[in-house]
Amino acid sequence: MTGAGSGAGSGPGDGSGLPMAFPVEGLPARVRIHEVGPRDGLQNEKTVVPVEVKAEFIRRLVAAGLRTVEATSFVHPKWVPQLADAEELYPLVSGLRDADHPSGPATPAGSDSSAGSDSSDSSDQLDGPARVSLPVLVPNDRGLERALALGARQVAVFASATESFARANLNRTVDGALEMFEPVVARAKKERLTVRGYLSMCFGDPWEGPVPVAQVVRVCKALAEMGCDELSLGDTIGVATPGHVSALLSALHEAGLPASGTGLGSGAGPAQGATPGAAPATAPGATPSAAPSVPSGTPRLPPGTPRLAVHFHDTYGQALSNTLAALQHGVTTVDASAGGLGGCPYARSATGNLATEDLVWMLRGLGIETGVDLDLLSSTSLWMAERLGRPSPSRTVRALSGTASPKEK
Repeated sequence: MTGAGSGAGSGPGDGSGLPMAFPVEGLPARVRIHEVGPRDGLQNEKTVVPVEVKAEFIRRLVAAGLRTVEATSFVHPKWVPQLADAEELYPLVSGLRDADHPSGPATPAGSDSSAGSDSSDSSDQLDGPARVSLPVLVPNDRGLERALALGARQVAVFASATESFARANLNRTVDGALEMFEPVVARAKKERLTVRGYLSMCFGDPWEGPVPVAQVVRVCKALAEMGCDELSLGDTIGVATPGHVSALLSALHEAGLPASGTGLGSGAGPAQGATPGAAPATAPGATPSAAPSVPSGTPRLPPGTPRLAVHFHDTYGQALSNTLAALQHGVTTVDASAGGLGGCPYARSATGNLATEDLVWMLRGLGIETGVDLDLLSSTSLWMAERLGRPSPSRTVRALSGTASPKEK
């Protein structure tokens, strides 16, 4: 597909046969990419991005085949000014359809932006697999109320594994934040919403340094017992290494939180990739990591145990290797940001997220399906980079487009 009109340059792309696929035994057949570019990727931008640009960004991501695109956050505008337009943005994209669905291309209901699309369908008619998942972040009851008022069906809460970051990000202790989230999750489940729990600082903290594995396990269990359908393990400052990832996932498995969980709960689609309940896979020739010590007597969780996702930052160039380690343990949901956009406004050492294009390139080489058109995705990141006024940090985007790295500009 590379060529005229793709905007992806002359590098190898979807039509080149590269990268060659060499499947590795024990890895999942399919990975669901949880795209965080429009929310986590843009939240730290100093210049406010126009709402029309954000909406078009989301439309383009969906058109590239991404089925889960985190749209925005219902935090107080004072804390994250970039996302103050959540009420204006969400209705612009809430009718998006799955690009792979036979009903037509990904287009917001009523839009004429794609020739040949059936714009007569209202968003109410786009049920089941035709609807793209557009999760939103909700920090508290008020945030949930705002999300419900706009018809959001997937929400996320964000906790911390460390006291320092909990105070910086939420102005609460770790346990105080969990107490704040409990009624939010309960209300969301009562409304039959799907709930994701983000957990920051799982692998290291800029103030506290190393974070004990048992400490992370404790907070994960608390979020699971609240009723979260999925837990995203965040390497907020990008200090994780593959061995550390393996150790944490092993400890979570020992504590009754296997990577595959037992399902995504109400409103979720079928599991993709590894078989639910399967033991963590190990790469050929590798030795399974022993699980670090976790509190004795840790109870097993009942059916409905959340699936695990991973969220890596590429500060030290470890994001892809950490992702591979997670896949070897049965993880089938990976967070990524188009073009490598992102950071955290409350952790200065948090650099960009794992670039979605870099992730797709690696997964394609492993023979793992994602449903993503790499050329369209790369074109989208180039388009957004132009609007932000700087080149994309993604190595794959630069290779496909022939553009220079940010340091070379």
